Amino acid sequence: MLKNYFIEVVKEALNKAISDGKMGQMSSYCGTFVCEKPKNEKFGDFSVNVSSLAREAKMAPPQIAQNIKEYIKEDDFNVNCVQGFINFDVKENILSDIVKDVLKNKKNYAKTENKNPKNINLEYVSANPTGPFHIGHGRWAAVGSALANVLKYNGDNVFQEFYINDAGNQINKLGKSLEIRVRQQKGEDIVLPEDSYPGEYLIDCAKRYIEEGSTEDYALYAENDMLRQQKELLKNFGVNFDLFFHETELYKNNEVQGCVDKLEKLGKLYKKDGAIWFKSSDYGDEQDRVIKKADGTNTYLTADIAYHQNKLKRGFDTLINIWGADHHGYIKRIEASIEALGHDPKSLEVLLGQLVNIVQNGETMRMGKRKKMVTLGDLIDEVGVDATRYWMLIRSIDTALDFDIDLAKSKTDQNPVFYVQYAHARCCSIIRKATEKSVDTLDNNKIIPPSIEKAEFEEYLKNPNFARLVKSYDENSYKSIKLLLLKIEEFKSVIENAARLRAPYLLCKYAQELGASLHHFYNYTRVITSDKEETKARMTLVYVTKIAMELVLELIGVSAPEKM
Repeated sequence: MLKNYFIEVVKEALNKAISDGKMGQMSSYCGTFVCEKPKNEKFGDFSVNVSSLAREAKMAPPQIAQNIKEYIKEDDFNVNCVQGFINFDVKENILSDIVKDVLKNKKNYAKTENKNPKNINLEYVSANPTGPFHIGHGRWAAVGSALANVLKYNGDNVFQEFYINDAGNQINKLGKSLEIRVRQQKGEDIVLPEDSYPGEYLIDCAKRYIEEGSTEDYALYAENDMLRQQKELLKNFGVNFDLFFHETELYKNNEVQGCVDKLEKLGKLYKKDGAIWFKSSDYGDEQDRVIKKADGTNTYLTADIAYHQNKLKRGFDTLINIWGADHHGYIKRIEASIEALGHDPKSLEVLLGQLVNIVQNGETMRMGKRKKMVTLGDLIDEVGVDATRYWMLIRSIDTALDFDIDLAKSKTDQNPVFYVQYAHARCCSIIRKATEKSVDTLDNNKIIPPSIEKAEFEEYLKNPNFARLVKSYDENSYKSIKLLLLKIEEFKSVIENAARLRAPYLLCKYAQELGASLHHFYNYTRVITSDKEETKARMTLVYVTKIAMELVLELIGVSAPEKM
């Protein structure tokens, strides 16, 4: 990527300057530089700050920058120095190289070498099978699936997993709730106990139970019915798990008791008040935790310890969990158990997600899981899969999200998902207009031939005239072309940062910036002109932009429409 390229240019020049004694007291340099976009665009396209060398060199930053600049050969760029910054203004051949790269590698153009790929288990959503997904589950689903796409694109091996909590008392409660709903449907005058699940979704479940003539255990039927609906919704939402892992399997395989026995053998447990406690405070937790109650039953933590042990035994070196923010205190407990069982606690990464507030008609809508609710299914039915996924991703997961339903449904530039999808559709429209025959309704339905045949353009893409790609007849047009191509190239660093920071929201931010760059280019540069070679060259810019936008939308999990 270009940022790394300019860092290497500076490092190479610095080493030459050191060898020639031009860097004061410096004899070598082992630090790191950062390459960024200059705050003032008149200074160039990229900037490397060398001020950090001042202390060791015993020299002022402006002089350091000037001394290094003397050893930089200006072939592909122009160089200028401002204070302690070395600025680079790229030339046309670098812009042409960006186009070549995209044409050659298509949607693989932003991939960089991953020298240390990880085997990652990514666990997310993991809702209890006791009811429909709420809005928060939709955010975890969108973030988790997009993050999986980003990590895979970055070269990591990713296994997506959904953990089903089906061994607790909530399943028995679900079964009793369904039983009463069935009896109500059969005409019995019976009231749901206060500790039941009162959601109306169980009425529909009860009707299916009766219609099918089922005699299956109520709890098992209700669980399977909820799981079926959850899986169907996930599939419709573009989320595909490699495994739905049942908590009950940990008990069937004696893994829960096995972990308890191992911790006891390691001296990590003790008895107090009739319960068995795990010495989690030895590993940074604020207090020890009960893993077996006085009545002999396990706590939720016990199975979770066994589950994480199971994942590590399956060969994953990185465990990424997406949890709600209310699970913050749970992280240390799991880290403690991982370390106590002989694993690296740093193998666990937890992303804590903040709430989603649904806004409609300017008002925040009340949500609750145990009563009539706004579910993820309701939201998708209202605004569609694309809008739901995109809006769930536009903010960092550790930031509360206001989901504006009215704006998400609108077809205006103020709606971010419409804005970026329209940018892709515009690319397709330009290419289509130039290469397909059209009917002029103002001229008696006359068939107007394309300015360039589709086959001709496809052949041109195999060997474009790069000298014409960035040629322009005015400064604003050239500037718009340059900004667009540099934005396309920037996705290499965006995808790398999104993977490293576990931050797929960066892709949404980038998509909007790419869309803005395209629209800016379109406003200043006429694509279809009377000059056939110029038209083909500029269509090529549109074509590579289309590839870049299609790639980012694909990673987000949003469709890239050709017409809107």
